[in-house]
Formats: sequence, structure tokens, C-alpha cells
Amino acid sequence: MKHAPDCVSIVIPNWNGLWLLRKNLPSVIQAFRNSRNFIQEIIVVDDFSTDSSVAFLQKEYGREITLIRHKKNRGFASSVNRGVRLAKSSLVCLLNTDVLPSRSFLIEIFKDFYDPKVFGVSLHEKGYGPAIGKFENGYIGHEAGEESIHVKPTFWISGGSGVFRKSIWKELKGLDEELFNPFYWEDVDLGYRALKRGYKLLWEPESHVLHKHESVINTSSFRKSYITFIKERNHLLFNWKNLTSSSLLEKHRTAVIKRSREHPGYLKVVLAAGMRLPTITKRRRREREEARMSDEVIFEQFRK
Repeated sequence: MKHAPDCVSIVIPNWNGLWLLRKNLPSVIQAFRNSRNFIQEIIVVDDFSTDSSVAFLQKEYGREITLIRHKKNRGFASSVNRGVRLAKSSLVCLLNTDVLPSRSFLIEIFKDFYDPKVFGVSLHEKGYGPAIGKFENGYIGHEAGEESIHVKPTFWISGGSGVFRKSIWKELKGLDEELFNPFYWEDVDLGYRALKRGYKLLWEPESHVLHKHESVINTSSFRKSYITFIKERNHLLFNWKNLTSSSLLEKHRTAVIKRSREHPGYLKVVLAAGMRLPTITKRRRREREEARMSDEVIFEQFRK
């Protein structure tokens, strides 16, 4: 007996992405008009853009989208969380403005959600397979796996090209905007927390999108040094928040000390992350209490 497909809300965060909206939003609208995708609504959350994004959306797509406007810039995670909160559907598809979906990109994801333990499904970005999780050189990391014709487990699902079950999203309290704003590692953190609670993340080979990697998180919008700093700080925050294995945590501590000695500039990253220790302490407590899987078990699942 076939299940009736759930409906999907698409959430698109935007910040100064007028040129990307012009290029890629028409493809999202075409997918919206394809009834087999079961898209109920398109929500665009504008994070206080200073370009003409809002005017463009109101003029060109006012009848086909729901536009949410922030009164100040709040960051990627905050924009996504607000969009998901307002979504009417049981499934939420997150799309970055630089992602170009095929006209039928959601058709194959519904069967993956028949299993109630599936939290999210990663869309197939051309050229990329499922994510492989690893603990290497004292840090949690990941790499792209090979593309396949089969549905595969994945270590995380991009916050710019994935579909999530809203009920579990609410249980997990969504993206951690307090720790990870303005950007980077918030979606990996969400996926890791889901895995440690026993939920499943899948990669769907037939859900095709093209991620052009032209987002506004680039050197035209931010200094390269700032982007690198935020990426390294948030990677450190991610490890401190989520590593609960005493043996792996000890390896991580050793790695941080070694890296700081060899690269003194890394101390700035460590100090910046240390400023958030009170928040990390609260988050770690929750992870210890609610985790059903150990760090080691998670990485064993992705061992080649």
C-alpha cells in the first residue's frame, strides 16, 4: 500500500542575493508548478538585504512566494530557523539562492521518508556523493563520498540543499544560531545531533540539483581572513559541543594544543571559541543526556 506523499515547504534564506534570485528562482518556481513535487509554498526569508532583493521579489513573485523580512541582519541560521518555524508542511526543503533545482527534484524523496526515523534527505548536488564522517587528527571532519545510483547514508545534510522532517527539526531545536551565526558548521552540527539520537540521514541520488557555489559568503562580501576565521572558530565550537567520548575528547585536546604551538595564530581562534564556553557547557550537557549513540559508533558507520 502506497503512502500519500507529504507536502513540502521550500525555505530560501536570502541576503543581498538579487543576482542569484534572478538566475535561479525561476527554476524553483517551475518545480513549484510541477504538482508531482507536492510543494505547498515557497518562503523567502530576507536577512535585511541592502540590495534590491525585496523590491524584486515583491514585484516579480509577490503572488507565488511568502516573503519574510528581518529588520536587522541576523545570520544564516536565524533566517533558516524562522522560515522553518513558519512553514506549513510536514517536510521542509532548504535551498540556497545559488542552488538550481531540476523540475522534478523532489519526486523521489517521499519514499525515503516512509521510515519515521529518517530526519532528512540530502539532495544530489551534481558532482557530489553522500558525506563521509570521520575523526581525524583530533577533530571531527567529513569528506564527499562517491556518487552512486543507490540511496546512501550521509553524515550531514547541507542547509542549502536538503529536505527535513519538521517534527524532528523542532525536537532538535533547529540550527544552533547562538553558537554558529553568522555562518558555517550549523548544518553539520544539526546532522550530527540527529545521528547521535538515533535518527537517519539519507542521500537521494535521483533528487537532482546544481549547486553553483556562488553564494554571498565570498570574498566580495567578506574579507577572506574573516571567512577563514569564522570557519575555524565554528569548527572548534562544533567539536567542543558534540564530542562526548572521553578518549576522543582527549585526542582533541592534544590536537588543539599541538596546533596552537605550531601555528600561534590559531590561539586567536581558540580564544574566540572560549568566549562561548558558558553556552557550550549548556549544549554539551544536553547532548550527553539525549545522545543514544556514541561518537565512536557514528564514525564506525562511515568507515570505508
